[in-house]
Amino acid sequence: MSILRTRAKPVGTMALGDHLALLYDNDEERRSIMAAYARDGVRDAHKVVYISDGVPAPDVLDWLLSGDDVTAPDPGDRHADLAAAMEAGQLVVRTAEETFLASGRFDPAESIELIATEIDLAHVQGYAGVRIAGEARFSLRRWPGTEQFGQFEQMLDDAFMTTDVKAMAVCQFDRRWFDDARLAEVETRHMGRVRVDDYHDDGSLRITPIFTPPGAELAGIIDGSTLPAAEKVLASITTRTGLLCLDLGGVTACDAAGLRLLTGADRPGRGHGLLLRAVPPALHDRLRDEGLVNVPGISVEPRSR
Repeated sequence: MSILRTRAKPVGTMALGDHLALLYDNDEERRSIMAAYARDGVRDAHKVVYISDGVPAPDVLDWLLSGDDVTAPDPGDRHADLAAAMEAGQLVVRTAEETFLASGRFDPAESIELIATEIDLAHVQGYAGVRIAGEARFSLRRWPGTEQFGQFEQMLDDAFMTTDVKAMAVCQFDRRWFDDARLAEVETRHMGRVRVDDYHDDGSLRITPIFTPPGAELAGIIDGSTLPAAEKVLASITTRTGLLCLDLGGVTACDAAGLRLLTGADRPGRGHGLLLRAVPPALHDRLRDEGLVNVPGISVEPRSR
């Protein structure tokens, strides 16, 4: 499969016609992605259909609203937006069982038809598009017919790729439940992966949330042109643990001011330790020369040369 087909796409850049896989092993990362997906759908006048399994259907709204959506444009308004959307029927929750086992067994063609009906209904209701979010863990439950789940995903992918469908879909796969062979198969039946939105990306520096441990991944150049944005983002990051991690594996250049910013990210009074992870060799040498490798409160993990 081509690199372009498997490259992860920020959830905020998804478009109608996308059929993407979310492969996750961190519940907060998954929740953050799905909350953004639903929130963006409400903003874009899309109907959002959430097919639940691991998260009980009555708890989906509370689950979407829990935690900190660090990339949300208006964190204070997100509760009202999603709650009002559910009340209005713009955000609806279906269980995997009622969606896929209405006839008593899972049938790929029947399931595709049900999704097509859901999309048609949303357009009749006046929505500009449809966002489907499905938890795939039910496919491991050995319900009748679920051995054909891969065929269903392929049929859905083919339908999205070959027709002008005004819908998008994210299928969620928990790495802790699906083995590597199954996940490799999953990827061949999706247009690509979806990932969390970036904090910042100006073409020179990209800063992306990470969740295990919590912090940010930086890639690109940290210098006078990108320093203000980097400083603003790092100042805004909050974590629920006593550790802030900055993954520097993608940093290609960093000037002296950038070095000071990175090592000062754990500001006085913040109460966190600082982990600089996957530090490139040249940057690690500079940290060592500046005497910053063994500073209390800062842990430095070099990237393999």
